[in-house]
This record gives sequence, C-alpha cells and structure tokens, in this order.
Amino acid sequence: MKRSAVAILCALVFAVMSGRAWAQPNLSGTTATIGGRRVDLWRPTGGGAAPIIVFSHGFIGCPEQSMFLTSALADAGYLVVAPRHADAWCGENGLSLPQEPFWKPQAWSEATYRDRRDDIVAVLDALKRDPEFQGKIDWSKLGLMGHSLGGYTVLGLAGGWPGWRIQGVKAVLAMSPYCSPFLRAGSGLGHLSAPVEYQGGTRDFGITPTVSQRGGCFDRTSAPAEYVEFQGAGHLAWTDLVATDHADMVFYARAFFDAWLRGGPLDAGEVRRGDVADLRVK
Repeated sequence: MKRSAVAILCALVFAVMSGRAWAQPNLSGTTATIGGRRVDLWRPTGGGAAPIIVFSHGFIGCPEQSMFLTSALADAGYLVVAPRHADAWCGENGLSLPQEPFWKPQAWSEATYRDRRDDIVAVLDALKRDPEFQGKIDWSKLGLMGHSLGGYTVLGLAGGWPGWRIQGVKAVLAMSPYCSPFLRAGSGLGHLSAPVEYQGGTRDFGITPTVSQRGGCFDRTSAPAEYVEFQGAGHLAWTDLVATDHADMVFYARAFFDAWLRGGPLDAGEVRRGDVADLRVK
C-alpha cells in the first residue's frame, strides 16, 4: 500500500474513533473560552509562574486526544493549553475535509491551515491580557507541541512557514508531524527559531519515513534537534486511543522541555530506553 493511502486510512480511522471517544467533557483538565476559542487547559499544582506549552491536536482530532501526555506535563509543573481547531471532529463539530489533499504536499502553502496558526496566536494574546493568568505564566518559557497536522502547525509557527513565525518560542515537540509541505516548499526547517524534538514510530508508515529518511525533515532541520523513534508505534500511538510506548513518549517529551524551558541537562533525553528503535541528536 502506498504511503499516501496509508495516511488517508489512518485519518479515516482517527475520525471514526475520535468521534466516539472524545465527544465528552475533558475530565482531566478544565475548559474555557480564551481569545474567542474553546481551549482545554491542564494546570500545574503549586503557585508561581509556570512554563507554558501549547498543544495542537491532529486533523479531526480533539484538544483532549492525548491526555496521557498533557496531564503528565501538567503534573511536572507546566501549564498546558490546547485550542480546539476548526477541523476538530468532537462534540458538536462535524467532519471536516482537508483544506488541501495530504497526498499533494506540493499544493500546500502558508495559506493552508493558517486558521490553526491564528487560533494559537489569539489564545496566547488573550492569555497575556487575562487577569486570571497574571503572574501565573512565565512567558520566557514558551513551548509548542503538536501531533500529525498539529506537528505541521507548530513547525510552521517556529518558522517552517516564515509568515507564520511567532516570537518567544523556546522548544518545539513534533509528534508524527505532517512535515512534507515544508520539504516541497524549499523548507524553512533550516531556519527554525527553536530546538525541535521529532517523535516517530516504526509502524507509522504514512508519516515517520518523511521525518526520518535521508534528506527528510530531521535532516533538513537546523541544530539543535532530536529524533526519537518508538518500536511498534503507529500514527495513533500519540493519542489515548492506543496505549503504545506512552511512558517513553512522556519521558522524552519531559526531558526535552525540561532542558530547553527550565535549563535542565541537555543530555537527559539521549538515554536510549528499551522501546526506542532509533535515537539521533545534533
């Protein structure tokens, strides 16, 4: 089966399962309207200003699709905020069609899913003005993370699309990211404004090879960058629907954010754990 067909199949499975599993309230976090967007939040315990991580969900996914990770990062002291993008298929939202075909990355441009970029900018701007969050966010410690189309979104915000770039981003975690458009466009991946950790899986046939292959997204990304590939992980492994490698995904995500947002040891994520099939650092 061609990779594009596999990616389409994954998207369809993702749609069906997400509509069943996530059409319910987020029980682990809170929900608010921020910047005119519905946002799910996972708040750290304790006082003081916390580092902030913005999570961008996958195509037709939901903000609460990966609570194993968002809640773990909140437990580790991060404020995690996740806007519901217009393509989400959960709750009252209907099924969305791609703005451009996933099998035609050459057709994508800065205009493709710019609404996702606008969602995140609006939420960040609103949080800065919201009295409820005054003194509770350390704006010098801003991280982004995204799964699938959310990975495309956060790479774009870090400069993958120059017109999307936002200021202040210190770390980007891209989990099975749809990054092919950046390769076809001549790529802004060599000029990203923050360190990147890519996560992929040996069974993520539709996307991971684009990241890991010679001349792929990891190779094209400017240093510092990391690549972690998990044994047996398919495209949905980064969601709560498939509990594959979750403990190790949390380990490497936390080590990455701790290093770049909190000044933790830079080599903490270079330990090769049992479920890791490939690990690269530059």
